[in-house]
Amino acid sequence: MRLPSLTIPSLCLATVFVLGQTSLIAQGSTSKESSAAKQGSTSKQTSTSSGENPLIELDTSEGKIVLELNSEKAPKSVANFLQYVESGHFAGTIFHRVIKDFMIQGGGMDENLKEKPTKTPIKNEGGNGLTNMKYTVAMARTNDPHSATCQFFINTADNGFLNRAQARDRFGYTVFGKVVEGTEVVDKINNMPTEARANPMSPAALMKDVPKTNIIIRGAKVVSKKGEMAPMMAK
Repeated sequence: MRLPSLTIPSLCLATVFVLGQTSLIAQGSTSKESSAAKQGSTSKQTSTSSGENPLIELDTSEGKIVLELNSEKAPKSVANFLQYVESGHFAGTIFHRVIKDFMIQGGGMDENLKEKPTKTPIKNEGGNGLTNMKYTVAMARTNDPHSATCQFFINTADNGFLNRAQARDRFGYTVFGKVVEGTEVVDKINNMPTEARANPMSPAALMKDVPKTNIIIRGAKVVSKKGEMAPMMAK
């Protein structure tokens, strides 16, 4: 089983458990004091979709979040995400990792912290020009730049150190969309208390930054051009 971890640019490297992988994400010396978070406030996005970009509604236990995916800039990542939506994969998964004023991560584990089966990993698209600003959505991955599958994270600060231009591994984390509705829900999740829990795949190990109350993704829906919701049910 693979565990996604997140890396930290300053002195320490924190391993994060995401999507049964170990994906890295830099935090700086503390998430609140990271230089990325100091880049200034990000204005709220509107719910208007640009061109042919698909809109995805995530129905969570804390409220609804609508994502606009950027098919032009991140075609592989968007096609991959849509496959998971259409298969019903996200129904019953949780946001299993929350680091205040850094990011919220989910899409790969159920309420018991067991990871769900995934499809073939995709190629990193971190050089597409999209940056890890507050309320953007990006792919979680392992140390392997081309290992992203179903797990994703929503930036809750401007995390410039995750961009390819500043990444230690010279690949960075692929941004493939942004939140256009439900930023208040993202903020609510960002502020929820967390704890360390036993890792079901390795009971002796602890998974850090797990919300004390499960934040469940009940389902994902594609918004049609006419504004109609096409629900994607779990199989």
